[in-house]
Amino acid sequence: MSFNIALSGISAAQKDLDTTANNIANVNTTGFKESRTEFADVYANSIFSNAKTAVGGGVTTTQVAQQFHQGSLQFTSNALDMAIGGGGFFVTSSGIDNQDFSFTRAGDFKVDANNYISDSQGNFLQTFPVDDEGNSTAVSLTTTGPVQIPDTAGSPTMTENIGLQMNLNAGDDGLDVSAFDPDDSSTFNYSTSVTMYDSLGEPHILSSYFVRPEEGAYTGESNWVAFYAVDGEAVDVDGTAVTYNTDTTGDGAADSTGNAQTASGWKGAVLTFNDVGSYTGSDPATITTEALGVGGAGVLGAGTDGAQTLTIEFNNPTQYAGISEATQLTQDGTTVGRLTNVEVGSDGLIVASYSNGSAVPLARVALARFANEQGLTQVGNTSWKASLDSGAALAGEANSGTFGNITSSALEQSNVDLNNELVDLISAQRNYQANSRTLEVNNTLQQTILQIR
Repeated sequence: MSFNIALSGISAAQKDLDTTANNIANVNTTGFKESRTEFADVYANSIFSNAKTAVGGGVTTTQVAQQFHQGSLQFTSNALDMAIGGGGFFVTSSGIDNQDFSFTRAGDFKVDANNYISDSQGNFLQTFPVDDEGNSTAVSLTTTGPVQIPDTAGSPTMTENIGLQMNLNAGDDGLDVSAFDPDDSSTFNYSTSVTMYDSLGEPHILSSYFVRPEEGAYTGESNWVAFYAVDGEAVDVDGTAVTYNTDTTGDGAADSTGNAQTASGWKGAVLTFNDVGSYTGSDPATITTEALGVGGAGVLGAGTDGAQTLTIEFNNPTQYAGISEATQLTQDGTTVGRLTNVEVGSDGLIVASYSNGSAVPLARVALARFANEQGLTQVGNTSWKASLDSGAALAGEANSGTFGNITSSALEQSNVDLNNELVDLISAQRNYQANSRTLEVNNTLQQTILQIR
């Protein structure tokens, strides 16, 4: 009996040594979770035995339980390195269409040869699909999939809308509108420009010229005429030529009209301001250029969308006694962009930035949690799989509910405390020696009995 008790003690001490050695070996393994050996005594008794004199039968290992407390963070320079601060696991799969999921806390991800985000073992990081605004369209493990980062931002988008915000100097002298010439700066008061794109993504320069008409101001109102050109070529405002009110007698009242066009017939738009410099409207109310393609103004080359027009919106321009200057210029077109950066937000949203200035939300990192983390089955490579003991995986987004946040450019280090492990190593060694001594004493007693004659 005592031999078996001693052997069980030696076996338990060996298991404790193995567990401690494994913890020490993985002290620098990213995402590793330390284990703890848990023991229970062995006691056998029957209804006819004397419980007061019964002796235990030794010790047994009940479980090698992993401890899932947080490890410290190590910051890196790789944006695809991710660490979970709080609860949850990253979800990975071994194939693009494979839903045999593994779960890990090791976030050392990278881009593979096909631009999929994967780990060092080639497992694909699973993500939730998102819409154009970056909102998740489904939050379920069955809807997750790997994310591929495109090298380009997709097809170019031709410019359709231009936004202008500026101040026009109230102190500027009036000029002859009909004499306007974009090549002669003395024929206009102010000009500004913005880059726009045709249907093929080719950039062009839209220039806006502003002329304050002679006698175009009268009591309570002031007019400006705006002309437009693309790459230096005149672009008429779509529609008939408009007129503006003038004060030819100098009595402060409108008594005539002027045409918002040049002597050659180049048509413009009229902007109106009140006596405190606030914008009151334009004529036409919606400023749209004529078609820019070969069949229209002819300023864009062959092969482009010939029906392209530009809608120009003034965002509360002003006419104050100060220099004329643009405060905001916007347009909604894009050219083809090359990938310049990938970022991961604290909520797991993966955003790709491109050289054309566009930022495209690609997907959101999927996280999973379990009712009993210690019931997970280890499969190596710092990964686990769900089991009956762990319960089914519950999917969710970072920074929501009981799920932790994601820190980009960081890795969660092993949660092994080396000092504690070295103390445990000494303790396990002493236990092993003590049980070995028990076995040796039992052997000596057996020899003594055998030598009795």
